[in-house]
Amino acid sequence: MIYEHRIYRVPEGRMPDILSRFENITFDLFDRHGIKVSGFWTRKDANELIYLCEFESEEAMEAAWDAFRADPDWIAARERTEANGPIVDEVISDVLIPTSFSPMQ
Repeated sequence: MIYEHRIYRVPEGRMPDILSRFENITFDLFDRHGIKVSGFWTRKDANELIYLCEFESEEAMEAAWDAFRADPDWIAARERTEANGPIVDEVISDVLIPTSFSPMQ
């Protein structure tokens, strides 16, 4: 099992837009493509949305993201939700591998 730690840097004033997109659109698409989210967080001191995904392997992670990005429903949703400009300035992704003593194995 591996985990992917994702940070989305969000433009000023656009946090409600990205939160709405996740809550109303993205979760269903994640389910469709096998992207399991362990948790979501925002920061008090920065416009960042942070979340943790769980995958069987790096290959499974890459395949899930490739399928998600190619999904016509995602492409349409992204165009619709970013009609007034981007809602993400930057995406940072790190793959985390649990230690032998981690409760998340």
